[in-house]
Formats: sequence, structure tokens, C-alpha cells
Amino acid sequence: MPTLPAVTTIAQTIQLSLAPVFMLAAIGQVLNVLAGRLARVIDRARALEEALVHAPEDAVQRHKWELRLLDERMSIINGALFLAVASAVMACIVIAMLFVANLAKLHIGTWIALAFIVAVTLLILCLIAFMWEVRVSLRAIHVRKEILL
Repeated sequence: MPTLPAVTTIAQTIQLSLAPVFMLAAIGQVLNVLAGRLARVIDRARALEEALVHAPEDAVQRHKWELRLLDERMSIINGALFLAVASAVMACIVIAMLFVANLAKLHIGTWIALAFIVAVTLLILCLIAFMWEVRVSLRAIHVRKEILL
């Protein structure tokens, strides 16, 4: 009869996997923020596309400029979403590898560490993309100079 892993072994593995689990929770929150921003950008783009049809000639160029900016923001957010999901997948792989390595008594600590480093690196890139998108979004909310004069 095969021997089952001890409860302490499983408990230790669960303790080891807490950092990637917390990282998954953080990534979930980042995904929520990014999805919300993407939805708002899409809504604004749709409203501008409708307004463009009925816009006076002097507003057409401004609307087109803002639509280009919104398109750029959608691309950046889409990239950030991809990076966040890739990071979450890598964190899940780390958790699975921890359990497999512990239960099968495999010595793959280096691979687990590399997978965690990849997960963190992807999360860092996601956050950089998020910061970039926020900076791009600020270009659209500045008050136009002609209004201030």
C-alpha cells in the first residue's frame, strides 16, 4: 500500500505557497482596476465616435486627436492585462510546482525560483504599463489653452 504524505508535509507546502497566493490576490485587484479603466476608455471612445458625426468642423480635429489617444490607451491597457494574466498563470504554476515537488520529492527548487522570478517580473512590467497608461490619460484631461486665454 502506498504511503500518503504526512499532514505536516502538506502544511509546510501550504505555508510555502502563501507568498504566491497573496501575489495572486494582488494581481486580481490589478486586473479589476485595469478592466475598469478599459471599460471607461471604450465608453468614452464610443461616445466620441458618435459625437464626431455631428461635431462642428472646429471640433472634428480635437475629437480625432482624443480618439487616437483613446486607441493608444486601449492598446496599453490590453498589454497590461496580458502581462497581469501571464503573471497570475506563472504564480499558479509556482504553487503547483511547490506541491508536486514536495509530494513527489523532486529537487526542482531552482525551477520554482525561476518561475517565481518570471511571475514577479511580469507583474512589474504590468505595473509599468499601468503607470504609462495613466501618464497617457493625463494628456486628455488638460484644459485646452484656447479656453484658458
